Amino acid sequence: MSVRSADASSQERPAGQDLNRHNPKLGIALKIGATLAFTVMVVLIKLVADRYPVGELVFARSLFGLVPVLIMGLWQGESLSVVKTARPLGHIGRAIVGGSAMALWFAALARLPLPDATAINFSAPLIMVALAALLLGERVRVYRWTAVGIGFCGILIILSPHLGAAVPGSDGVNGLGAAFAFGSACMMALAMIQVRRLTSTERTTTIVIWFAGVSSVLALLTAPFGWVMPNAEDALILVAVGLFGGIGQILMTHCYRFAEASTIAPFEYTTMLWTVIAGWLVFAEVPTIEVIIGACFVIGAGVFVIFREQALGLDRSKERRTVTPSKA
Repeated sequence: MSVRSADASSQERPAGQDLNRHNPKLGIALKIGATLAFTVMVVLIKLVADRYPVGELVFARSLFGLVPVLIMGLWQGESLSVVKTARPLGHIGRAIVGGSAMALWFAALARLPLPDATAINFSAPLIMVALAALLLGERVRVYRWTAVGIGFCGILIILSPHLGAAVPGSDGVNGLGAAFAFGSACMMALAMIQVRRLTSTERTTTIVIWFAGVSSVLALLTAPFGWVMPNAEDALILVAVGLFGGIGQILMTHCYRFAEASTIAPFEYTTMLWTVIAGWLVFAEVPTIEVIIGACFVIGAGVFVIFREQALGLDRSKERRTVTPSKA
């Protein structure tokens, strides 16, 4: 483990206790487990997305997602003081942006096939590169700008069937879904920037808990605008949405303790494999040639950016622990 990674990790472990171990295989396994948990969450959301308003879905994901995170924190000996912060406004701002990304993502899932929505959402890390240059003054050289450009070419390929002539029989639903998915990626990238600012003083657990708590409250404010009382089966699905999201968040947080970010991060793209399989088995969705080609462009560009940032000594592991593509 590099000195930079060790220093970053030391800010998040109890004094005198080293929770980090160099075990890349375990780290990769936890990362793949996280992508599976998040894929199950997304499938469950898509199953009920046409019956419940987005605010209600965000509330379920945020509130019930807190349960596994709090249980894990207490099991590890973290006290409730983990919620204390000197930067509440920073957390609230992050929750507003991240909650908006989640709402747009859930709205996209109701209108697009899983592979399409996921591929578009993978543009978030590429957008973050551009935002880091604009908002944080980070120096981005020609290699990463080229990767960003190639990634956006891939996004245009994926979007082309949705944003060209109206798809027969769709009534513009696919185009709107594509716009929601890309909007979610943009908001996700902005949330990554805010998380990067928070990690200078805040622990990962604090960021996750504040995000889930504030998002729950904000989503609850939409209750007067059309929430629907779920039946017993849908209520279980909504609870499971949050639980799988929380479990995925735990696995995502812990995987970076066992390997370098550059080793772990590329396995984020196994999500594409799971969503293609789930889309085919559960929803009879088959990715189009545009989605396959465009996804290859986006994933290739994303992996290049990850390894380029490793070469430059940039560690994005903290941002990825709390905000990742397709999960908010």
